[in-house]
Amino acid sequence: MHSTDRGCQPADPAGAQARGGILLKVVTATLARLLLNTSRRFVYPFANVFSRQLALPLTAITSLIAVNQMTAVLGIAAGPLIDRAGYRRVMLAGMGLLCLGMGWAGISGSYWGLMAALTMAGLAKTIYDPAVQAYLGRQVAFANRGAAIGSLEFAWSGSTLVGIPLAALAMDSWGWRAPFFIIAGLSLAGLVALGAVFEKDAARHPGATGGDFIAGLSAVKQKKAVLGAMVWAFMVSLANDNLFVVYGAWLETSFDMGIVALGLSTGLIGLAEMLAESFTVFAGDRFGLKRSVVAGSMVTVAAYFVLPFNGAGPRGALAGLFLLFLAFEFTMVCGICLATELLPGSRATMMAAFYAAAGLGRVAGAAGGGLVWQQGGIRAVGIVSGAVTAIGTMILWYGLAGWSHDGEGGD
Repeated sequence: MHSTDRGCQPADPAGAQARGGILLKVVTATLARLLLNTSRRFVYPFANVFSRQLALPLTAITSLIAVNQMTAVLGIAAGPLIDRAGYRRVMLAGMGLLCLGMGWAGISGSYWGLMAALTMAGLAKTIYDPAVQAYLGRQVAFANRGAAIGSLEFAWSGSTLVGIPLAALAMDSWGWRAPFFIIAGLSLAGLVALGAVFEKDAARHPGATGGDFIAGLSAVKQKKAVLGAMVWAFMVSLANDNLFVVYGAWLETSFDMGIVALGLSTGLIGLAEMLAESFTVFAGDRFGLKRSVVAGSMVTVAAYFVLPFNGAGPRGALAGLFLLFLAFEFTMVCGICLATELLPGSRATMMAAFYAAAGLGRVAGAAGGGLVWQQGGIRAVGIVSGAVTAIGTMILWYGLAGWSHDGEGGD
């Protein structure tokens, strides 16, 4: 990532070629991941729209989102298999699942079709993310891991900055099923691109757990730092989805925002996330990933507590959401980067377990967010999310006590 050429030293064409190859893979994997993230996230701000189109209460859609997040739990079993099967094969399988699921929802136009689509998209993301991040964890030195993984995470902000607003425009122009057809076609193109850019897998990756679920789980639970990171991932994901499943309803009911306005406001959240990922790329490695996670978590807690008091007008509400997602995304991306080194012998196993914990948190947050909103409005949502994040941060601090890495720059 950083050039080592000094003065009149000869150029390193082989090194430059290798860096260019990694860059091409990161860009291709990021674009494919943009489709996965959009397919998972565009339902959130339009939960009210889907409930009206399908003649169902809002809680039916938020519960559907919670069921969808349950697919992340399968990552606990899938992780060791990903280490064994090969990262390229798993990434291709993920894109194939996404294409089938989105196409199914577009054709059926029913509640069950929507459930099937989100479930298949969830399964696709559950296997794709650990595979691509484990690949980068193996190929990129820890000293540059924040830059590499942070770049990949632009697909997360891109889903809100680009994907969801475009989905809103497609729904407004061609009906609520249009985004499903569009994502299905693009995911097929993504499958072809990944197959062309990534090299074929070796028979078995070094340090793989052999597809043994018990062995993989044992490796995960032996380290205090690993367990602390998983509990933290659960707690902060619960807190974020507790807000995310109802923020669209909050903006719509409090400030009378329509479909296009909701899509554009979600784009503002995407901008905050993109800035956060940029901070990770350019500052995460220098500041230290462990310090970044803890500090970012503390700022996120404050942002949750302040959010309810920014709701007097749409500008204050959007400013509060911007600050919150800026802090949360920086924290989460740094946490993902850190997790890639907590179990270096079985990276995909570690990342799948991390995402399983986060997925369980999102299930709990999505399932409870609607109820918290109904009982106490945005104030209750902010207080609950802030308290849960604070508890998770304390557990993470305890888990990482004594953990260090040579590339942490003194962390």
